[in-house]
Amino acid sequence: MNLPNAITAGRIAVTPLIALLPLLDSWTARAIAFVLYVIAAVTDYYDGMLARTRGLVTDLGKLLDPLADKLLLLGTLIPMYLLGGGRGSWSPFGGIGLRDAFAFSDGQLPFVTPWGAVTLPLWIVLVVLGRELVMTLFRQVAQRRGVVISAIGPAKWKTAFQSIWVGSAYFWFAYGTWLAAHVVDASSLSPGALRFARGFAFFNGIVGTIAMLVAVALTLYSLALYFQRYGYLLRGRAPAVER
Repeated sequence: MNLPNAITAGRIAVTPLIALLPLLDSWTARAIAFVLYVIAAVTDYYDGMLARTRGLVTDLGKLLDPLADKLLLLGTLIPMYLLGGGRGSWSPFGGIGLRDAFAFSDGQLPFVTPWGAVTLPLWIVLVVLGRELVMTLFRQVAQRRGVVISAIGPAKWKTAFQSIWVGSAYFWFAYGTWLAAHVVDASSLSPGALRFARGFAFFNGIVGTIAMLVAVALTLYSLALYFQRYGYLLRGRAPAVER
């Protein structure tokens, strides 16, 4: 096993920790999960670059890398949904107002913004995971027909915004858990420090919300582009040639 494959295997190995640690009601455990996610996201880029630049691309790597990506995505979306406060809601914005945004009720930690809490409804999770499943099957069909579907620009941007979204959520799980104790016991922070802490929570919430919305939009847009460009593979005939 070469170095890129070992890095990929390491990402697979830490994915259970990334998935399970946020479910512990401890800001320390959630901070560790955030650090592990950042490492996994960075090494996801690094191991691919290393394999390409050093001629270390292998069949094992081609198998492990997409598997690691899918497992990491699933492993992060599950705690994000369970802690995101969106169960039973269709709109990310249709719930908790600003007054109750810092209530941290029932252990829920939706994004906090100056306009209220932004939750994670189930349909967003299903759209993101469903797109990955569809593209996995679509690539297998294309491969059997001798066509390699490479990542297109919008798909790469989707991945980037998705990483920012997940990273913001994981950071908030740790920071929000720490902040919850100080909101309950406001005397432990000075008024100025409390305002700064809440302002930083707003900043993280805004970044996470924007990244989530853009990632979902690019998820659907990139999927539509793939089917527009390669849909002929499902019809069993070659694309029309312009004359």
